[in-house]
Amino acid sequence: MSATTLDTHVPLDTLYHNHHGWLCQWLRGKLDCPQQAADLAQDTFVRILVRAEPVANQAPRALLRTIARGLVIDHWRRSALERAYLEALAQLPEAHQPSAEQHHETLQTLEYIAAMLEGLKPRVRTAFLLYRLGGLTHGAIAEQLGVSSRTVERHVATAMLHCYRLRFDDR
Repeated sequence: MSATTLDTHVPLDTLYHNHHGWLCQWLRGKLDCPQQAADLAQDTFVRILVRAEPVANQAPRALLRTIARGLVIDHWRRSALERAYLEALAQLPEAHQPSAEQHHETLQTLEYIAAMLEGLKPRVRTAFLLYRLGGLTHGAIAEQLGVSSRTVERHVATAMLHCYRLRFDDR
């Protein structure tokens, strides 16, 4: 590597030293929790560490902010999912409460499903969830969404293909 190439990249230790405090502060403003902000700052630098390409010297904070923003969104989504799950659990009688292990496994499964459905358009995702989880027919979903039964059929097929590709295309 030439000296010019080395000058255009920031070593990870320098990046961490120069920007970790700023990133923690930025994350605190988003999360209102210093411990969670510190965790996500560390996760951001771990993502940088496992990246294949080095960090350019141009606007390293923009890269850090982009990665951290994605982690914050994931954190918010997980928190909302967990709150909804806990609210549903609160409705169950004591005898039907899951064990701590079942609770953890269920949350992991819910996070996995939410991540799989993330790339779908809202109407497609809604139609799929109403069909698969709600047990509604295409006609009932069509009536609820104000679309044709054929459109619901296409939405469900699109969602199933999307999930199939995410699940099996990596193999």
